[in-house]
Amino acid sequence: MTIDWLHFTPWTSLAGGMLIGLGTALLILLGGRIAGISGILGGLLRPGRGDTAWRLLFLGGIVLAQPLWSLLADPPAARIDADGATLVLTGLLVGIGTRYGAGCTSGHGVCGVARLSPRSLVATAAFVAAGFVTVWLVRHAFA
Repeated sequence: MTIDWLHFTPWTSLAGGMLIGLGTALLILLGGRIAGISGILGGLLRPGRGDTAWRLLFLGGIVLAQPLWSLLADPPAARIDADGATLVLTGLLVGIGTRYGAGCTSGHGVCGVARLSPRSLVATAAFVAAGFVTVWLVRHAFA
């Protein structure tokens, strides 16, 4: 195994991870909410009283983060190796999995694991295992 030194960005990755940790910690400490993106977005589909503004601000921050970052540094070139049908199918599968798993990777993997939630530990292990199997199948079995 070799490291792609051209794309090796430990400091940027560390800063991004720290910002995610800070954001999720502030959301739970100040708002009593878990930063699970699927739950935050899903809550907009059936909003409760006084529950919409923070959700829109949180999601707006996610959407605006990349354009704001690109003012400071050149963003890496996006490369998508799949066609439109594959992207739609995988998006639907992720949505179904999020529903069955009662949360997404941000809710379980970032917030749940940090709280040592048994359900989140199992869900995150399942996400990672499914990722390993998928990559192996795509690169070796179906290649």
